Amino acid sequence: MITSPARLSLLALAASATVLGAEPATAQRGASGPPEHARVAPLNHHPNPYETQRNWGRLPGGRTWGSVSAIHVDVDGRHIWAGDRCGANSCAGSPVAPIVKLDPHGNVVASLGAGQILWPHGMDVDREGNVWIADARSATPQEIQQFPTAAGKGHTVMKFSPDGRLLMTLGTPGVAGDPPTHFTEPNDVLVAPDGSIFVAEAHNAQFLDQAGPGAIGRISKFSPDGRLIRTFGSFGYGPGQFRGPHSLAMDTQGRLFVADRGNRRIQIFDQDGNHLHTWYQFSRISGLYIDHNDVLYAIDSESDENYNPGWRKGLRVGSARTGEVWYFVPEHMSGRASGMGGYGSMGEGVAVDGEGNVFAGEVGPVQGITKYVPRLTR
Repeated sequence: MITSPARLSLLALAASATVLGAEPATAQRGASGPPEHARVAPLNHHPNPYETQRNWGRLPGGRTWGSVSAIHVDVDGRHIWAGDRCGANSCAGSPVAPIVKLDPHGNVVASLGAGQILWPHGMDVDREGNVWIADARSATPQEIQQFPTAAGKGHTVMKFSPDGRLLMTLGTPGVAGDPPTHFTEPNDVLVAPDGSIFVAEAHNAQFLDQAGPGAIGRISKFSPDGRLIRTFGSFGYGPGQFRGPHSLAMDTQGRLFVADRGNRRIQIFDQDGNHLHTWYQFSRISGLYIDHNDVLYAIDSESDENYNPGWRKGLRVGSARTGEVWYFVPEHMSGRASGMGGYGSMGEGVAVDGEGNVFAGEVGPVQGITKYVPRLTR
Protein backbone atom coordinates (compact mmCIF):
# COMPACT_ATOMS: atom_id res chain seq x y z
CA MET A 1 0.00 0.00 0.00
CA ILE A 2 1.16 3.55 -0.79
CA THR A 3 1.32 6.01 2.10
CA SER A 4 0.56 9.37 0.52
CA PRO A 5 1.34 12.85 1.89
CA ALA A 6 -2.40 13.31 2.42
CA ARG A 7 -2.57 10.06 4.43
CA LEU A 8 0.42 11.12 6.56
CA SER A 9 -1.24 14.45 7.30
CA LEU A 10 -4.50 12.76 8.26
CA LEU A 11 -2.66 10.47 10.65
CA ALA A 12 -0.83 13.42 12.15
CA LEU A 13 -4.08 15.30 12.73
CA ALA A 14 -5.61 12.17 14.23
CA ALA A 15 -2.99 12.12 16.95
CA SER A 16 -4.61 15.24 18.44
CA ALA A 17 -8.23 14.22 17.83
CA THR A 18 -10.78 13.37 20.49
CA VAL A 19 -10.18 10.13 22.36
CA LEU A 20 -13.13 8.03 23.51
CA GLY A 21 -13.34 5.06 25.85
CA ALA A 22 -13.80 2.00 23.72
CA GLU A 23 -15.65 -0.67 25.61
CA PRO A 24 -18.84 0.01 27.57
CA ALA A 25 -20.38 -2.91 29.39
CA THR A 26 -23.94 -3.04 28.09
CA ALA A 27 -25.45 -3.66 24.66
CA GLN A 28 -28.04 -1.73 22.72
CA ARG A 29 -31.13 -3.55 21.56
CA GLY A 30 -33.74 -3.02 18.91
CA ALA A 31 -36.54 -0.50 19.20
CA SER A 32 -38.95 -3.10 20.61
CA GLY A 33 -36.40 -4.79 22.88
CA PRO A 34 -35.57 -4.08 26.53
CA PRO A 35 -34.28 -0.52 27.17
CA GLU A 36 -30.59 -1.35 27.33
CA HIS A 37 -28.14 0.95 25.59
CA ALA A 38 -24.44 1.59 25.48
CA ARG A 39 -22.98 4.30 27.71
CA VAL A 40 -21.51 6.22 24.80
CA ALA A 41 -22.63 9.69 23.77
CA PRO A 42 -23.31 9.98 20.02
CA LEU A 43 -20.28 11.12 18.02
CA ASN A 44 -21.65 13.41 15.33
CA HIS A 45 -19.35 16.43 15.23
CA HIS A 46 -15.74 15.36 14.69
CA PRO A 47 -13.56 17.02 12.01
CA ASN A 48 -14.23 16.17 8.37
CA PRO A 49 -10.98 16.24 6.36
CA TYR A 50 -12.53 14.93 3.11
CA GLU A 51 -13.93 16.50 -0.05
CA THR A 52 -17.07 14.69 -1.24
CA GLN A 53 -17.33 13.76 -4.93
CA ARG A 54 -20.71 12.27 -5.79
CA ASN A 55 -21.46 10.11 -8.82
CA TRP A 56 -17.93 8.80 -9.23
CA GLY A 57 -17.38 6.17 -11.90
CA ARG A 58 -19.03 5.63 -15.29
CA LEU A 59 -20.63 2.37 -16.38
CA PRO A 60 -20.29 1.31 -20.03
CA GLY A 61 -23.00 1.21 -22.66
CA GLY A 62 -25.14 3.91 -21.09
CA ARG A 63 -25.80 1.84 -17.97
CA THR A 64 -26.93 3.66 -14.86
CA TRP A 65 -25.88 2.64 -11.37
CA GLY A 66 -28.17 0.70 -9.11
CA SER A 67 -27.58 -0.23 -5.47
CA VAL A 68 -23.93 -0.82 -4.57
CA SER A 69 -23.07 -2.36 -1.21
CA ALA A 70 -20.22 -4.60 -2.43
CA ILE A 71 -17.05 -2.56 -2.94
CA HIS A 72 -13.35 -3.25 -2.43
CA VAL A 73 -9.94 -2.05 -3.55
CA ASP A 74 -7.96 -4.17 -6.00
CA VAL A 75 -4.74 -5.87 -4.96
CA ASP A 76 -2.82 -3.11 -6.80
CA GLY A 77 -4.19 -0.45 -4.41
CA ARG A 78 -5.37 1.70 -7.34
CA HIS A 79 -8.36 0.06 -9.02
CA ILE A 80 -11.77 -0.34 -7.36
CA TRP A 81 -14.08 -3.35 -7.65
CA ALA A 82 -17.80 -2.68 -7.17
CA GLY A 83 -20.93 -4.82 -7.24
CA ASP A 84 -23.74 -2.98 -9.01
CA ARG A 85 -27.18 -4.57 -8.63
CA CYS A 86 -27.70 -4.23 -12.37
CA GLY A 87 -29.09 -0.70 -12.39
CA ALA A 88 -31.73 -1.56 -9.80
CA ASN A 89 -31.74 -3.45 -6.51
CA SER A 90 -31.63 -6.93 -8.04
CA CYS A 91 -30.00 -8.61 -11.02
CA ALA A 92 -33.01 -10.85 -11.71
CA GLY A 93 -33.51 -10.94 -15.47
CA SER A 94 -30.56 -8.68 -16.24
CA PRO A 95 -27.93 -9.66 -18.83
CA VAL A 96 -25.25 -7.25 -17.57
CA ALA A 97 -22.16 -8.15 -15.55
CA PRO A 98 -22.81 -6.81 -12.04
CA ILE A 99 -19.19 -6.78 -10.84
CA VAL A 100 -17.06 -4.06 -12.42
CA LYS A 101 -13.45 -2.96 -12.03
CA LEU A 102 -12.82 0.78 -12.28
CA ASP A 103 -9.51 2.51 -12.90
CA PRO A 104 -8.44 5.56 -10.84
CA HIS A 105 -10.33 7.82 -13.26
CA GLY A 106 -13.60 5.92 -12.81
CA ASN A 107 -13.57 4.04 -16.12
CA VAL A 108 -14.64 0.39 -16.22
CA VAL A 109 -11.74 -1.78 -17.38
CA ALA A 110 -13.12 -5.26 -16.54
CA SER A 111 -16.36 -6.92 -15.49
CA LEU A 112 -17.57 -10.33 -14.38
CA GLY A 113 -20.50 -12.35 -13.06
CA ALA A 114 -23.12 -11.88 -15.79
CA GLY A 115 -26.01 -14.28 -15.21
CA GLN A 116 -24.35 -15.75 -12.09
CA ILE A 117 -25.20 -13.33 -9.27
CA LEU A 118 -28.60 -12.17 -8.04
CA TRP A 119 -27.92 -9.76 -5.15
CA PRO A 120 -24.24 -8.86 -4.64
CA HIS A 121 -23.86 -7.72 -1.05
CA GLY A 122 -20.33 -8.10 0.34
CA MET A 123 -16.96 -8.41 -1.39
CA ASP A 124 -13.30 -9.13 -0.75
CA VAL A 125 -10.19 -9.23 -2.94
CA ASP A 126 -7.53 -11.70 -1.84
CA ARG A 127 -3.74 -11.43 -2.14
CA GLU A 128 -3.78 -13.08 -5.58
CA GLY A 129 -6.33 -10.58 -6.85
CA ASN A 130 -9.24 -13.02 -6.87
CA VAL A 131 -12.65 -11.43 -6.28
CA TRP A 132 -14.98 -12.96 -3.68
CA ILE A 133 -18.69 -12.11 -3.69
CA ALA A 134 -21.43 -12.80 -1.15
CA ASP A 135 -24.69 -13.29 -3.08
CA ALA A 136 -26.99 -12.62 -0.16
CA ARG A 137 -30.43 -13.85 -1.13
CA SER A 138 -32.37 -16.04 -3.53
CA ALA A 139 -35.04 -14.80 -5.92
CA THR A 140 -38.53 -14.04 -4.67
CA PRO A 141 -41.52 -15.91 -6.16
CA GLN A 142 -42.42 -12.75 -8.06
CA GLU A 143 -38.91 -12.49 -9.54
CA ILE A 144 -38.94 -16.14 -10.58
CA GLN A 145 -42.36 -15.77 -12.18
CA GLN A 146 -41.15 -12.79 -14.19
CA PHE A 147 -37.60 -14.05 -14.77
CA PRO A 148 -37.38 -17.86 -14.53
CA THR A 149 -33.60 -17.76 -14.94
CA ALA A 150 -33.35 -16.04 -11.55
CA ALA A 151 -34.02 -19.39 -9.84
CA GLY A 152 -30.99 -21.25 -8.55
CA LYS A 153 -28.97 -18.21 -7.55
CA GLY A 154 -28.13 -16.70 -4.19
CA HIS A 155 -27.24 -17.84 -0.65
CA THR A 156 -23.68 -18.41 -1.84
CA VAL A 157 -20.15 -17.08 -1.71
CA MET A 158 -18.32 -17.15 -5.05
CA LYS A 159 -14.64 -16.82 -5.88
CA PHE A 160 -13.77 -15.36 -9.28
CA SER A 161 -10.40 -14.99 -10.92
CA PRO A 162 -9.53 -11.40 -11.94
CA ASP A 163 -10.50 -12.28 -15.52
CA GLY A 164 -13.94 -13.54 -14.46
CA ARG A 165 -13.57 -17.33 -14.23
CA LEU A 166 -15.63 -18.88 -11.43
CA LEU A 167 -13.12 -20.78 -9.29
CA MET A 168 -15.16 -21.82 -6.24
CA THR A 169 -18.68 -21.71 -4.89
CA LEU A 170 -19.45 -22.12 -1.20
CA GLY A 171 -23.07 -22.88 -0.34
CA THR A 172 -25.85 -24.35 -2.45
CA PRO A 173 -27.12 -21.86 -5.07
CA GLY A 174 -30.68 -20.75 -4.45
CA VAL A 175 -31.18 -22.81 -1.29
CA ALA A 176 -30.89 -21.45 2.26
CA GLY A 177 -29.55 -23.63 5.05
CA ASP A 178 -26.61 -24.26 7.35
CA PRO A 179 -22.89 -24.73 6.78
CA PRO A 180 -20.95 -26.58 5.58
CA THR A 181 -23.17 -27.14 2.53
CA HIS A 182 -25.46 -24.09 2.71
CA PHE A 183 -25.66 -20.47 3.81
CA THR A 184 -28.62 -18.32 4.79
CA GLU A 185 -28.36 -14.74 3.50
CA PRO A 186 -24.55 -14.38 3.65
CA ASN A 187 -23.71 -10.73 4.19
CA ASP A 188 -19.97 -10.64 3.67
CA VAL A 189 -16.84 -12.68 3.00
CA LEU A 190 -13.27 -12.04 4.13
CA VAL A 191 -10.11 -13.90 3.12
CA ALA A 192 -7.37 -13.82 5.77
CA PRO A 193 -3.67 -13.55 4.85
CA ASP A 194 -3.27 -17.32 5.26
CA GLY A 195 -6.15 -17.96 2.85
CA SER A 196 -8.75 -18.85 5.48
CA ILE A 197 -12.25 -17.76 4.46
CA PHE A 198 -14.72 -16.12 6.86
CA VAL A 199 -18.42 -15.78 5.98
CA ALA A 200 -21.01 -13.80 7.99
CA GLU A 201 -24.76 -14.63 8.17
CA ALA A 202 -27.64 -13.61 8.15
CA HIS A 203 -29.02 -10.40 6.67
CA ASN A 204 -32.58 -10.23 7.97
CA ALA A 205 -31.68 -11.16 11.55
CA GLN A 206 -30.90 -7.49 12.19
CA PHE A 207 -34.64 -6.77 12.21
CA LEU A 208 -35.54 -9.44 14.78
CA ASP A 209 -35.78 -8.77 18.50
CA GLN A 210 -36.27 -12.35 19.63
CA ALA A 211 -34.98 -15.76 18.61
CA GLY A 212 -37.11 -17.72 16.18
CA PRO A 213 -37.17 -18.85 12.55
CA GLY A 214 -34.52 -16.97 10.63
CA ALA A 215 -32.78 -15.73 13.79
CA ILE A 216 -29.29 -16.66 12.64
CA GLY A 217 -26.15 -14.91 13.80
CA ARG A 218 -22.96 -16.73 12.91
CA ILE A 219 -19.51 -16.57 11.40
CA SER A 220 -18.10 -19.62 9.60
CA LYS A 221 -14.42 -20.20 8.94
CA PHE A 222 -13.30 -22.32 5.98
CA SER A 223 -9.91 -23.56 4.84
CA PRO A 224 -8.51 -22.12 1.59
CA ASP A 225 -9.90 -25.14 -0.29
CA GLY A 226 -13.41 -24.64 1.12
CA ARG A 227 -13.47 -27.13 4.00
CA LEU A 228 -15.44 -25.95 7.04
CA ILE A 229 -13.17 -25.45 10.06
CA ARG A 230 -15.58 -24.00 12.61
CA THR A 231 -18.69 -21.90 13.08
CA PHE A 232 -19.07 -19.50 15.98
CA GLY A 233 -21.69 -17.07 17.26
CA SER A 234 -25.46 -17.20 17.64
CA PHE A 235 -28.41 -14.85 17.46
CA GLY A 236 -28.66 -12.50 20.43
CA TYR A 237 -27.38 -9.47 22.29
CA GLY A 238 -24.50 -10.79 24.38
CA PRO A 239 -20.76 -10.95 23.66
CA GLY A 240 -20.18 -13.28 20.72
CA GLN A 241 -23.81 -13.05 19.61
CA PHE A 242 -25.07 -11.18 16.56
CA ARG A 243 -28.13 -9.52 15.06
CA GLY A 244 -27.05 -9.25 11.45
CA PRO A 245 -23.23 -9.42 11.18
CA HIS A 246 -23.20 -7.14 8.15
CA SER A 247 -19.52 -6.58 7.32
CA LEU A 248 -16.10 -8.06 8.11
CA ALA A 249 -12.59 -6.61 8.29
CA MET A 250 -9.22 -7.72 9.67
CA ASP A 251 -6.47 -5.61 11.23
CA THR A 252 -2.70 -6.11 11.01
CA GLN A 253 -2.79 -8.23 14.18
CA GLY A 254 -5.11 -10.70 12.46
CA ARG A 255 -8.11 -9.78 14.61
CA LEU A 256 -11.50 -10.18 12.96
CA PHE A 257 -13.77 -7.12 13.20
CA VAL A 258 -17.50 -7.73 12.77
CA ALA A 259 -20.02 -4.96 12.10
CA ASP A 260 -22.89 -6.30 14.24
CA ARG A 261 -25.34 -3.89 12.66
CA GLY A 262 -28.54 -4.92 14.46
CA ASN A 263 -26.76 -4.49 17.81
CA ARG A 264 -25.15 -1.17 16.75
CA ARG A 265 -21.60 -2.21 17.53
CA ILE A 266 -18.32 -3.72 16.41
CA GLN A 267 -17.27 -7.02 17.91
CA ILE A 268 -13.65 -8.15 17.69
CA PHE A 269 -12.51 -11.79 17.68
CA ASP A 270 -9.39 -13.83 17.22
CA GLN A 271 -9.41 -16.20 14.25
CA ASP A 272 -10.58 -19.08 16.42
CA GLY A 273 -13.78 -17.19 17.27
CA ASN A 274 -12.82 -16.08 20.77
CA HIS A 275 -14.46 -12.76 21.67
CA LEU A 276 -11.94 -10.04 22.51
CA HIS A 277 -13.68 -6.65 22.60
CA THR A 278 -16.95 -4.82 21.89
CA TRP A 279 -16.94 -1.22 20.62
CA TYR A 280 -19.99 1.05 20.31
CA GLN A 281 -18.40 4.37 19.38
CA PHE A 282 -18.50 3.80 15.59
CA SER A 283 -22.35 3.70 15.52
CA ARG A 284 -24.70 1.37 13.61
CA ILE A 285 -22.29 0.14 10.97
CA SER A 286 -23.14 -1.17 7.53
CA GLY A 287 -19.61 -1.38 6.13
CA LEU A 288 -16.09 -1.79 7.55
CA TYR A 289 -12.64 -1.36 6.07
CA ILE A 290 -9.24 -1.45 7.82
CA ASP A 291 -6.14 -0.33 5.92
CA HIS A 292 -2.50 -1.37 6.35
CA ASN A 293 -1.97 1.38 8.92
CA ASP A 294 -4.85 0.03 11.03
CA VAL A 295 -7.02 3.02 10.18
CA LEU A 296 -10.64 1.91 10.58
CA TYR A 297 -13.39 3.20 8.28
CA ALA A 298 -16.94 2.53 9.53
CA ILE A 299 -19.89 3.67 7.42
CA ASP A 300 -23.38 4.07 8.85
CA SER A 301 -26.23 4.11 6.32
CA GLU A 302 -29.13 3.45 8.70
CA SER A 303 -29.11 5.34 11.99
CA ASP A 304 -32.34 7.11 12.90
CA GLU A 305 -34.40 7.86 15.98
CA ASN A 306 -35.88 4.36 16.04
CA TYR A 307 -32.84 2.22 15.29
CA ASN A 308 -30.05 4.33 16.82
CA PRO A 309 -31.37 7.40 18.66
CA GLY A 310 -29.10 10.42 18.70
CA TRP A 311 -26.63 9.14 16.12
CA ARG A 312 -26.32 10.57 12.61
CA LYS A 313 -25.64 8.55 9.51
CA GLY A 314 -22.15 9.07 8.19
CA LEU A 315 -18.61 7.80 7.89
CA ARG A 316 -16.53 7.56 11.08
CA VAL A 317 -12.79 7.12 10.76
CA GLY A 318 -10.51 6.13 13.60
CA SER A 319 -8.03 3.62 14.96
CA ALA A 320 -8.44 -0.15 14.88
CA ARG A 321 -5.69 -0.31 17.50
CA THR A 322 -7.15 1.96 20.17
CA GLY A 323 -10.81 2.47 19.22
CA GLU A 324 -10.38 6.24 18.95
CA VAL A 325 -12.74 8.05 16.58
CA TRP A 326 -10.93 10.81 14.69
CA TYR A 327 -13.24 12.07 11.95
CA PHE A 328 -16.90 12.20 10.99
CA VAL A 329 -18.19 12.67 7.42
CA PRO A 330 -21.92 13.52 7.55
CA GLU A 331 -24.70 12.09 5.42
CA HIS A 332 -25.81 13.44 2.04
CA MET A 333 -28.96 15.48 1.80
CA SER A 334 -31.65 13.53 -0.06
CA GLY A 335 -35.38 13.71 -0.57
CA ARG A 336 -35.76 10.22 0.86
CA ALA A 337 -33.57 8.74 3.57
CA SER A 338 -31.36 5.68 3.21
CA GLY A 339 -31.84 2.71 5.50
CA MET A 340 -35.03 2.56 7.54
CA GLY A 341 -35.70 6.28 7.73
CA GLY A 342 -34.40 9.30 9.58
CA TYR A 343 -32.49 12.06 7.83
CA GLY A 344 -30.34 11.97 4.70
CA SER A 345 -28.44 9.17 2.98
CA MET A 346 -25.07 7.52 3.38
CA GLY A 347 -23.28 4.66 1.69
CA GLU A 348 -23.40 1.05 2.83
CA GLY A 349 -20.12 -0.41 1.55
CA VAL A 350 -16.73 1.24 2.02
CA ALA A 351 -13.21 0.73 0.62
CA VAL A 352 -10.01 2.79 0.61
CA ASP A 353 -7.32 2.93 -2.07
CA GLY A 354 -3.58 3.25 -1.56
CA GLU A 355 -3.72 7.05 -1.72
CA GLY A 356 -6.24 7.32 1.10
CA ASN A 357 -9.26 8.04 -1.12
CA VAL A 358 -12.43 6.56 0.37
CA PHE A 359 -15.11 4.98 -1.85
CA ALA A 360 -18.65 4.41 -0.60
CA GLY A 361 -21.15 2.15 -2.32
CA GLU A 362 -24.61 3.70 -2.14
CA VAL A 363 -27.86 1.79 -1.56
CA GLY A 364 -31.26 3.51 -1.61
CA PRO A 365 -32.29 6.91 -2.90
CA VAL A 366 -28.66 7.85 -3.64
CA GLN A 367 -27.05 5.13 -5.77
CA GLY A 368 -23.71 4.40 -7.37
CA ILE A 369 -20.39 5.39 -5.78
CA THR A 370 -19.26 8.39 -3.76
CA LYS A 371 -15.58 9.27 -3.50
CA TYR A 372 -14.09 11.09 -0.51
CA VAL A 373 -10.74 12.74 -1.23
CA PRO A 374 -8.45 13.82 1.63
CA ARG A 375 -8.24 17.62 1.63
CA LEU A 376 -5.06 17.86 3.68
CA THR A 377 -1.55 18.09 2.28
CA ARG A 378 1.78 17.92 3.98
